[in-house]
Amino acid sequence: MNDAKPAPAAPTTPAAPLRKLHFHVLRHDPRDPQSIPHTEVFEIEEAAGMTLFIALNEIREQHDASLAFDFVCRAGICGSCGMVINGRPGLACRTLTKDLPADITLAPLPAFELIADLSVNTGKWMRGMSERLETWVHAVEQDPDLRRIEAVMDPDLADRIYELDRCIECGCCVAACGTARMREDFVGAVGLNKIARFALDPRDSRTDADFYELVGTDDGVFGCMTLLGCHDVCPKQLPLQTQIAFLRRRMARMAIG
Repeated sequence: MNDAKPAPAAPTTPAAPLRKLHFHVLRHDPRDPQSIPHTEVFEIEEAAGMTLFIALNEIREQHDASLAFDFVCRAGICGSCGMVINGRPGLACRTLTKDLPADITLAPLPAFELIADLSVNTGKWMRGMSERLETWVHAVEQDPDLRRIEAVMDPDLADRIYELDRCIECGCCVAACGTARMREDFVGAVGLNKIARFALDPRDSRTDADFYELVGTDDGVFGCMTLLGCHDVCPKQLPLQTQIAFLRRRMARMAIG
């Protein structure tokens, strides 16, 4: 007969109390002449795995259905939910509330046209930049064979180009840029990244002289003050610092002949 006593049950650790989060949201609707920019505070209870995207939807469902912010993919791919989070540009869908203090300040990205509250028109800015820099492949052949979607390319070069193509045009780099605050026409890290991408592409017929006309100015690569806020906040962790330096060297060679 086994007289062994059962082992005592392990003491249970009481669950930590859920935090009360206080969101200080900058509110303003420029379409409403009566609207004055102001901060509004919302309180919600934090949940496990909560992101700012989830929190904002809860605020809109439970507190104020008029709160404006943007979202599409919820996976850090579309770039729609960019905003200033406690003074730092970032994506709401990729930011966990557990990584933030209980008091969270949210504001729209600067440098872009405000739609309302946290919603800005990054698409208008990005389209203007793309048209200005002609961010598409200028084919080497006058009459290219469109049946060939991709020409044969060195795999290492293809990887370098793909890395730069991961930009989601969220606008965080522009919002974090000191030069963009002073020069409305500055193309920003997103524009310089695109030019670096096409400067690498052997399918593009443009020369360094052509790229110099586009970004070899104070509104382009020589206007960058190398503060590199863009590099610090990029949610895709693109090598923006490296690409700006690469492009500056190529444009400097053009400048000195």
